[in-house]
Amino acid sequence: MKRFQLRYFIKLLILLLIPFSIPSFSWGMTDAEAINKSGRQRMLSQRMMKSYLMIGADVKVEMAQKQLDDSVALFEQQFLELREYATTEEINNKLDKVESLWVMHRERIISPPNKSNVPDLMEQNLALLVACDQVVKAIELKANVNSAQLVNISGRQRMLSQKIAKAYMALYWKVESVDLKQEFEQAVQLFDDSLQTLMDSDLNTEDLNRSLRKVGNQWRFSQSGFKLGDDGRYVPTVISVTTESILKKMDQITKQYESLMLSHKQVAQN
Repeated sequence: MKRFQLRYFIKLLILLLIPFSIPSFSWGMTDAEAINKSGRQRMLSQRMMKSYLMIGADVKVEMAQKQLDDSVALFEQQFLELREYATTEEINNKLDKVESLWVMHRERIISPPNKSNVPDLMEQNLALLVACDQVVKAIELKANVNSAQLVNISGRQRMLSQKIAKAYMALYWKVESVDLKQEFEQAVQLFDDSLQTLMDSDLNTEDLNRSLRKVGNQWRFSQSGFKLGDDGRYVPTVISVTTESILKKMDQITKQYESLMLSHKQVAQN
């Protein structure tokens, strides 16, 4: 426990010192970057919970420990960056809510997994997710450009990849919760619906369409693995690898949408 916490705090300290050690020529975070970054906070909330469950269920423990360590540190770093960006009372109020939940959640999520506490921890984790999502929506509203919604939806796909994996790991570990199967199936359905929404957008560039087709092909190929059977057989390692691959692809696509939104904002301002 102490060794893990020390490793986490060292990593966090390094991340926080980076901005002071590298000269910055930025004029500040753009709305497009802020939607991407705040959207990534949603993903990190689910990634932490997934990693915690993997450690408890003895699934790729070393990798899961590193993911948890990295996710907690990055969540805190990005939260500070979003605080620096926040220019409206609405966004700051939403960040206040995230902060109040995070202070409680952080201590529990970096503790050794305790199966009896998992249902309550997962409920707290979902509250953090909702609060993070409210930040994204507030920034999207401030941005006031159509392509902002695409950055939001694309970024949400990253979160859903981790939420799917999280719910699957909890089912594999046989966590006692009546809502787990429903949460899993709803996340799979929302990912599917949102992917179609992105693919149907008239704002897409050819590069974006190409990237989305690749994700669509992988998603269709992988969907059989997301079906929960009644025989109780699970393949947690396969799900971990699949969702990780989808996460990386969606992160790149979200960056592409961020660039698209930035270009739209520049045109609107000229």
